[in-house]
Amino acid sequence: MGRLRVSHAPEVISLGCRLNLSESENIRAMLRDDEDVVIVNSCAVTSEAVRQTRQAIRRARRARPGSRLLVTGCAADIEREQLAAMPEVDGLVANTTKLDPRAWNIAPRPAPAPSVKHTRAFVAVQNGCDHSCTFCVIPQGRGTSRSLTTAEVLREVERHLEHGAAEVVLTGVDVTSWGYDLPDTPRLGTLVRTVLDTFPQLARLRMSSLDGIEVDEELFELFAGHDRMMPHIHLSLQHGHDLILKRMKRRHSRAEAVELVQRLKAARPDIAVGADLIAGFPTETEAHHADNLSIIRECEIVHAHIFPYSPRPGTPAARMPQVDRTAVKARAATLRAEAAALRDEWLTSLVGQRLQVVAESDGTGYAENFARVAVPPGTARGTILPITPTGHKKGLLS
Repeated sequence: MGRLRVSHAPEVISLGCRLNLSESENIRAMLRDDEDVVIVNSCAVTSEAVRQTRQAIRRARRARPGSRLLVTGCAADIEREQLAAMPEVDGLVANTTKLDPRAWNIAPRPAPAPSVKHTRAFVAVQNGCDHSCTFCVIPQGRGTSRSLTTAEVLREVERHLEHGAAEVVLTGVDVTSWGYDLPDTPRLGTLVRTVLDTFPQLARLRMSSLDGIEVDEELFELFAGHDRMMPHIHLSLQHGHDLILKRMKRRHSRAEAVELVQRLKAARPDIAVGADLIAGFPTETEAHHADNLSIIRECEIVHAHIFPYSPRPGTPAARMPQVDRTAVKARAATLRAEAAALRDEWLTSLVGQRLQVVAESDGTGYAENFARVAVPPGTARGTILPITPTGHKKGLLS
């Protein structure tokens, strides 16, 4: 017997990075309102991300047994055979074609209006990656680096502003590589300044994860002093020990990362630092781990994303001597505890300070430094309002 057909509106389930979130909104806007389809925009950055993708597929099938279920995103390319074998999946759409209406077998539409679900508008200025970090499979799913032109970025930002976005976030797979494939190879700082100069009505501009070694001087100056550039930088740091960074094939040293943060802090003391850190990378010793732990406080990382290393088939790191899984989990827990303690101290320091908070739809919002803050009941999404918190609990200022 075939699946029971029940009419549903289309649903797009987004997993993983902010780039996926931006692309998911564009996919949803391309679909007809009567399209009975569920699309899972998957992630494959770690084996845990693939597991979560499979879980999302099964949950979606249980919730919508009669709908057509399609999978796209990085896992649809990198784990193609595994996902295609799932009985819940009706088809796969390649990551590189997911923004083409023809890939979904629908009539092409003019540029869709941005979704109003999220207060912050994510504008993907770049896709793909030309680097070869030894732990990473993302280039397999995203391809080589491709940049939107400045004119294309400006059109995207303008569309979002016309539909009421309170804040714009420039995002991508490797955002600081923006422009290297364009004529005259412009730098990211030039693009960011152009966005700010072109749209004086844009109240808040934020950047997604950056490769610190490629933060050019113009971009640094904007972070250091532009009042509409949010005081929040998230670095693709990955580790705190030089030997492990070298084995990861990262292009920065610990000293270079620390120097960048110190320069930013000296120019703009209120800037909040986030970073990605991997625990238990192959060959990591206790001494290496100690350096990974200490860089959290040295760089004052208050928005930490901690990942226990998991081998991805086909990557050089998967062939290196592996750290015992129990030790990997224990080291990740230690990093998380240190990051949580530092974040708690940081939130305490914000009590009594006047913050400008952009409201989301769940009763909270984000301050300029990306601290999460409770907003008064009934506050309309997108409203920017001053709030002076009197305390915090479970990571939320109130």
